[in-house]
Amino acid sequence: MKASAFVYPWDVVGDPEAPARIAALGVEQVTLASAYHSTRALTPRHPRHRIVTAEYAAVLYPVGHRWAGRGLRPYPAGRWAPGDAYGEAAGALAAAGLEVHTWVVLAHNSRMGAEHPDTSVVNAYGDRYPWAPCIAQPATRAYLVDLAAEAAVRPGARGTELESLGWYGLQHLHAHDKTAGVGLGDAGQYLMSLCFCPACRTGYGEQGLDADELTAAVRDALEPLWRGAAADGGWPTVGRLLGEDRAAATRAWRDTTARTLQEQAVAAVRAAAPDGFQVLLHADPVPYHCGANAGVDPAHVLSVADGVVVPCTAGPSLLTPFAEQARTDTVLAANLTVVAGMGGSPGTLTADAARARALGATELRLYHAGLASDDDLAALRAALAAR
Repeated sequence: MKASAFVYPWDVVGDPEAPARIAALGVEQVTLASAYHSTRALTPRHPRHRIVTAEYAAVLYPVGHRWAGRGLRPYPAGRWAPGDAYGEAAGALAAAGLEVHTWVVLAHNSRMGAEHPDTSVVNAYGDRYPWAPCIAQPATRAYLVDLAAEAAVRPGARGTELESLGWYGLQHLHAHDKTAGVGLGDAGQYLMSLCFCPACRTGYGEQGLDADELTAAVRDALEPLWRGAAADGGWPTVGRLLGEDRAAATRAWRDTTARTLQEQAVAAVRAAAPDGFQVLLHADPVPYHCGANAGVDPAHVLSVADGVVVPCTAGPSLLTPFAEQARTDTVLAANLTVVAGMGGSPGTLTADAARARALGATELRLYHAGLASDDDLAALRAALAAR
């Protein structure tokens, strides 16, 4: 199976040995960040630094002219990735014989939420989620579609992977996080991720719901969970807590909103890209899930994109719904964490890849070549050499 390693530009820029080191792992491709959220990242081999702090969501190349005069526009990176850091890294990696694909994070942007709070998801209690732009709002959708096209189609890129192209909700890796005191489960996460901004209130109305009544119903549905009631059971629990008809109507609004955004973003990328440019989405086959791996309907998303990147570190079972809908040319990339300190298991990569292949995976994505220790990289080299 073809393998690609995730890489940040700051893993490569300023480290002349990085491209050859990554190529020596045995991967054929790199998935290189071109638009990325805020993060604090280790760089264990870089000659100039050991920690990179990306202070806000930014594009890692010079911002294009299309954004002039627009209220919502991407932010250029600061000192962690100045100038055309993406382009410099991409050129060096390509010179080492690696195929370069872009890695584009979309509906996940805390700086946008801080500077334009009206763009954020608003829960049933009126709390805003600044990390989560509401994908129902027209201006936000226009921003995301244009960002997808610009950040995906960079010079020399052969394809792209679009992350967070759907609803983001409550769940979020956050500094000093203190939100795990109540086990919300899938049902509680969904209820706490329902948005009540003006655009979504209108959308619920189009589904026959009164937004004020829905707000009260969501709060009532959450009360047992705040008191410690078990919240597992997935979608059936949402229906039981909220009422089947209400739950179905919220899904109808949210599913349609996400699907049309995915269609528009992929179409924009294809319109800007050369022939043969590959478009993949980071995806979860449970449509009501929120987050970096957007919840999707497998049949729909595989009718729109060339394939998906599926989280498989906890096991490859999420591949099955996509494999059932795959065409002969569909890309099903199993995403495996290979950083032991982040919960990955590079030492079992051979077996993990075999299990993923048995469930339909056609490619591997390895997270993350820049974050891994030397021991992790050695295990990765050995596993890829044994393919």
